[in-house]
Amino acid sequence: MSEIELVKIAATVVALAVAIIGHEIMHGWVAWRYGDPTAKAAGRLSPNPVVHIDPIGTVAVPALLYISGAPFLFGWAKPVPVDIFTVIRNGGYKGAVAVALAGVAYNFTLALAASALFPLFAAPDSLFGAFVGYFLMFSVVYNVVLGVFNLWPFPPLDGANALRYVAMEFHWRPVVELLNRIEPVGMVLLIIVIATPLSEWFFMPADWLISRLIG
Repeated sequence: MSEIELVKIAATVVALAVAIIGHEIMHGWVAWRYGDPTAKAAGRLSPNPVVHIDPIGTVAVPALLYISGAPFLFGWAKPVPVDIFTVIRNGGYKGAVAVALAGVAYNFTLALAASALFPLFAAPDSLFGAFVGYFLMFSVVYNVVLGVFNLWPFPPLDGANALRYVAMEFHWRPVVELLNRIEPVGMVLLIIVIATPLSEWFFMPADWLISRLIG
């Protein structure tokens, strides 16, 4: 394996870890800002990746996707514990929406920042420059994919949680009841979408954003 291939793999791993671990930390950090100390007390606001690693989502799934030659990697960290009732008590349903969308906001912000810096390293003249360039490129891809994916309205994804709290704020009872009915089979619906051609439609916004940010 060549040096540049090793650099590419290292940049891939770091970019994916920063995307998924930062996503979870932001949920806990925003909850803490609304008076919920659960994540902080559990040590889950730490940047130490070890406390966030999920053996399946952070290691096995990305590794299998890489080995199988998937067009992009995907994964998740251990969910950060949040006492949403404390958040709602202190910040109302708007606070709950903020907690639900904190990870997505982080991912899109990081993608925008990485895309702004990427042209500076698009033609690297060293291995370090190549690492930074790959890291920025993969940061755009993974953060956009994670951001779009988590906005899907399937429980337990962030988009469904945010929609639930908005519906509760405006007393849209049918929406809350629909999400409650879907929740027990939410993961099944996700698998169906991901494993079928439906994924092309659901990931179309991600493809569009990535093409605009890095071409």
